[in-house]
Amino acid sequence: MSLTEIVARIHAAEAKAGREKGSTKLIAVSKVQPDERVAVILDEGHRVFGENRVQEAAGKWPAFREKYSGVDLHLIGPLQSNKVRQAMMLAKSIHTLDRPKLAKSIARVAQEIGQCPDLYIQVNTGEEPQKAGVLPAEADGFIADALGMDLPVKGLMCIPPVEEEPALHFALLGKIAARNGLSGLSMGMSGDFERAVALGATHVRVGSAIFGQRVPAATQPI
Repeated sequence: MSLTEIVARIHAAEAKAGREKGSTKLIAVSKVQPDERVAVILDEGHRVFGENRVQEAAGKWPAFREKYSGVDLHLIGPLQSNKVRQAMMLAKSIHTLDRPKLAKSIARVAQEIGQCPDLYIQVNTGEEPQKAGVLPAEADGFIADALGMDLPVKGLMCIPPVEEEPALHFALLGKIAARNGLSGLSMGMSGDFERAVALGATHVRVGSAIFGQRVPAATQPI
């Protein structure tokens, strides 16, 4: 599927939901994609991308930013506390704030460098033990704590369980955001982004539908 087709489907979903055209930002998930595939999408004019790993982002995006202006990089994967400073210098947004230790690390580095990316708190809406994220019952308190640290929390993020209807999780995320006065909703991926748009997503994360299947990790340079 082409980038143009994905954008058209997002706009159609916005129109069907009575939302303003362009109110949903498409994050092209470029993790584990060869540079030549990413360059094709950049050449088409797209500038919003998502990476999972700080190390991969650091090896890829400085060079692209020298050639292409206006790159808006989002970190959408788990963030280790020892990678916080590097992540904050690379990304304009971090979608995986998920624990108090990480919030404190981000707050400390933000004070030191005088800037901070936009932050999205990851909520484990399915309460899956193997998955990162704040539990729904603890989300209000964590949001309040993060805002109390003067962190620029813009919204929430979720990754629904594979075997469950994602719309239920998107609706839950929207309710948590609304009662905490947050407008940002990072939700929806290649297989369900239209349902996410219908339920208010401000950011959808689409990878394979744009780039094709990811290159296996074993073939990537170490």
